[in-house]
Amino acid sequence: MTTVLVAGATGGLGSLVVKNLLDRGADVRALVRTSSVDKVAAHPNLTVCVGDLADGADALRQHVDGVEVVVSAVQGGPEVIIDGQRELLRAAERAGVHRMVPSDFSIDLYGYGYGVNILSDLRRVFAESFATSTVARTSVAVGAFPEYFLGPVHEVLDPAAGTFSVWGDGTRPIDITTIPDTAAFTAAIALDPGTAGREVHVVGERLSMLELRNAVEAASGRRWALVRKGTVQDLRAEVVRRQFAASSMLEYVALQYQVAMFDGSASLRDVRNADYPDVVPTSVAAYLAGSGAAHFTVPDQVRRPDEWPTAV
Repeated sequence: MTTVLVAGATGGLGSLVVKNLLDRGADVRALVRTSSVDKVAAHPNLTVCVGDLADGADALRQHVDGVEVVVSAVQGGPEVIIDGQRELLRAAERAGVHRMVPSDFSIDLYGYGYGVNILSDLRRVFAESFATSTVARTSVAVGAFPEYFLGPVHEVLDPAAGTFSVWGDGTRPIDITTIPDTAAFTAAIALDPGTAGREVHVVGERLSMLELRNAVEAASGRRWALVRKGTVQDLRAEVVRRQFAASSMLEYVALQYQVAMFDGSASLRDVRNADYPDVVPTSVAAYLAGSGAAHFTVPDQVRRPDEWPTAV
C-alpha cells in the first residue's frame, strides 16, 4: 500500500484527490490546519495530520516520515507556492520521500517563459527547487478548469447580456478538464512510479472556442451572441493596460492565462490519457448538461475581484 501525504487536503481539489487516492487503496495522510480538522471525513486508511506549510521543514518532517509521495494542492501567493512548498520539499527530502506532485494543475506552465503570467512564475520558481533535490518532481497539467473558465473571472460567458466573448480567431484548440477529473487523474499519476521526474499532461477534452460556444448553445438551448474582442496581440495589450490600472493582480491574471492558451504556448503536449484508462473524463457537453448549467444564469451574488479563484 502506497502512503501519500496531501497538502491542501480540505480544498476543492485537494479533498477530491484524497477521495480518489482512498478509492485506489492508498494510505493517505491529510495535512490540514487546526481550523479545518472537522472538514475531513473519517476513513480507515486516512490519517489527519495537523499542521501548516508555514510551520517549516523541521515541524513538517514528522508528517512525511514513511511517506512515498507528497501531493500539494495548496493555493496562494509566493508565501505558499514558493516558500511553503519549499519547506514541504525540504521536509520530504529529510524523510526520504520519493516523489512530489506540486500544485500546478493548470495549462502547460512550462511551455512559455517568465513574465507571461504572474501565478505561473511562482510555480516555475518553485520548480527550480527540484534541480538539487533528492525528491523527484511530477508535474500534472490539465488545461483550464471549466468551473473557472466559464465563470465571471474569465469574461467569456455573460449570461445577462447573452454573449460569448473570444480573443483571436477562436479556432485554436484549447484544453479543458473538470476539477473532479483533475483529481481522478492526479490520484492515478501520484500512484504511478513511472512518472518520477516527468511532466504528465492529461485532458478532459480539447476543442476550440467556437466549438465551445456551440456546446454552450446546445446545452443551454439559447443563442449566445459572439463577441470578437480582438486579436491575441490586442489581448496582450489589454493585459498591460489592466496591469497599470489594477489594484490587484486578480483583475488581469485570467487574461494572462488566456494569452498563453490562445497563442498556443500553453497547449498540452504528449497527452497521456491512455496511461490511465480507468479515468474516463467528463466531456464538455456532459459538464454543461450537469453542474455547468449554472453558468447560463446570472449568479445571485457576483464575486468581487479579490474573491476570484487564482486557478485557471
